[in-house]
Amino acid sequence: MERQGILVLLLCNYYVTYRCNAFCEFCHFADHGEFKNTPHADLQDFKTNVNQLAKLGVKFIDLTGGEPLLNPDIHLMADHARKLKMQTSITSNALLYPKFADKLAGKINLLHFSLDSPDEEEHNTIRKVNCFNHVFDSINIAKSLGEYPDILFTVTNDTYKKLPRMYDIAIEKDLILIVNPVFSYFGNPGLNEEALDFIEEYIEGKPNIYLNNAFIKLRRNGGNNINNPTCKAVSRVIVISPYNEIILPCYHFGNKKILIDRPINEIRESEEVRQIKSMEGKYDFCDGCTVNCYFEPSFAFPTNMYGIMSLTSKFKYSFNKLVKQQFKKRL
Repeated sequence: MERQGILVLLLCNYYVTYRCNAFCEFCHFADHGEFKNTPHADLQDFKTNVNQLAKLGVKFIDLTGGEPLLNPDIHLMADHARKLKMQTSITSNALLYPKFADKLAGKINLLHFSLDSPDEEEHNTIRKVNCFNHVFDSINIAKSLGEYPDILFTVTNDTYKKLPRMYDIAIEKDLILIVNPVFSYFGNPGLNEEALDFIEEYIEGKPNIYLNNAFIKLRRNGGNNINNPTCKAVSRVIVISPYNEIILPCYHFGNKKILIDRPINEIRESEEVRQIKSMEGKYDFCDGCTVNCYFEPSFAFPTNMYGIMSLTSKFKYSFNKLVKQQFKKRL
């Protein structure tokens, strides 16, 4: 499906802030020197942009960061996107969730709380801030408001053997555990074969646990192949920064920033963007890429083996999230 040569967008990764209140080992935002005094995304810019994105076909918006709850207008942003019938998501370290819980209730489709280990000391060491207990406090608050957050476990080569205990926590809390394989960028090597084998074997047949199976296959195949790319980061995703810029071809390897000073559709249809789209997944820095937030939408349609592999895991997650939890809300 195309619109004047540019594939219709599915997802917006909207960086509502680059600031963070944690210092996670696997995340470049831990370098607060670069991001400490950066601006939050402006609310009016956000509304103007999202109005346009809705008309361009965007169905899903990830309100991301940094720590997205550091933006004081985050609840107003979520509310605006929901009024446009967009699916919304937020991933948070939970430190600020109690402050926004009431304001966000009913406005976030996919609320994720990051938990990196079942051990308090290890989790806090990874995050370099004491936030372990805040996750569990926030889970209780969210559930008291009728919300069903997911537990997001970013798995590394140091923590993958903790997966069984993480799963026990999810089952105890009657929540879904999302297994998020750390990806290789900014010097992080990604998961080794031993970790991949352990994860794949453990999750087989278990309910209330989600991992896009295509992520494992992509890693086993060496990541994105620039000679036969699977990445659709330009076609299906639009990335917007707190500076009101479109970042291309993606945030993690962005080498072009375009100020949104004219209609977004006009920018998307420009020759400059068309040239970047023609190189989608083909740049040297794209070789071996496994960045989850771009391959999830890249695998949205079963046009290749990765898309087909994604279907089962997505159906499983959707059943748990949309059917079981909606039923519980009615009880």
